[in-house]
Amino acid sequence: MTKRALAGREANAIGLGCMNVAWAYGTPPSRSEAVRLFRRALDLGYNHFDTANIYGKGASEEILGEAIMDRRDEFLLASKAGIVVDGARRGIDCSPDTLAASIDASLKRLNTDRIDLFYMHRFDPKVPIADSVGALAEAIAAGKIGAYGVSEWSAAHIREAHAAYPMAAVQTEYSPWTRNVELGVLDATRELGIALVAFSPVARGALAGALGDPLVLEEMDLRATHPRFSKENWRRNMELIRAYGRLADEAGVTAAQLSLAWVLSRGDHLHAIPGTTNTVHLAENLAAADVQVSVDVLARAGEIVNQRTVSGHRYPEVIRETIDTEDFHTS
Repeated sequence: MTKRALAGREANAIGLGCMNVAWAYGTPPSRSEAVRLFRRALDLGYNHFDTANIYGKGASEEILGEAIMDRRDEFLLASKAGIVVDGARRGIDCSPDTLAASIDASLKRLNTDRIDLFYMHRFDPKVPIADSVGALAEAIAAGKIGAYGVSEWSAAHIREAHAAYPMAAVQTEYSPWTRNVELGVLDATRELGIALVAFSPVARGALAGALGDPLVLEEMDLRATHPRFSKENWRRNMELIRAYGRLADEAGVTAAQLSLAWVLSRGDHLHAIPGTTNTVHLAENLAAADVQVSVDVLARAGEIVNQRTVSGHRYPEVIRETIDTEDFHTS
């Protein structure tokens, strides 16, 4: 399998995003099903598992702790903290005390003594970057985490944090239909030697061709609040998705594999962490790192689906306020 550097070790270019086993895209699987999914992923060869403390209010971490910690040395474990969802207390908190407490809480839920890569989930403008990074450097020195990263940060703030203490990874949304990292983060990570980990690399399932037309989502599915999945925008986006699917068929790969191959082609420092609760898709996604897709096909994929052709913003207004990554709509 194609391996790339991440947090001081070699990891498969395709990792597993662990959000939707506990939250976000409709009714999650049962705990026993999620445990089986994670163990199956490990058996297939996944060696990079990415979770966060807010996924199911800790449930994703707890399931990972139950499912695969008996094989701890076989994989890179990543988690995140900084987003606070606690009744009336909501927002971003990357203060040193909160980060330190969050690391300890995640270690307990994960049933392990170390997290290989720990991200600040969002940028906190209230806290000096050096203070937040300092807290993570202390956790590295204590052996609680192996390296740190940030998620949805701007290029300027990434550079400032990296200068304070070397950063291992930046995680942000990246796929043919979300190109915000191309406004600065892609170049900054390449120049600084920082891994770029793409979440939602198949556009929250859209570019996998698995969502129907008309689109029917459960009330608890967060995509129901995202502009690109609104009734009006979805009708236009489906035209792109169909054309994209036809291109994948011509290339002899699945639509999801085409999207993953496209992401990985953007640089040798790119990783992708698609999430799934389907064991067939689990194997299909992992295989995408080694599928042969021509440069011409990848270019055509990017011409069909891109920031100019997609209808709707990637996030609803309330979430946009928490995103530090450069935005096409405001740059």
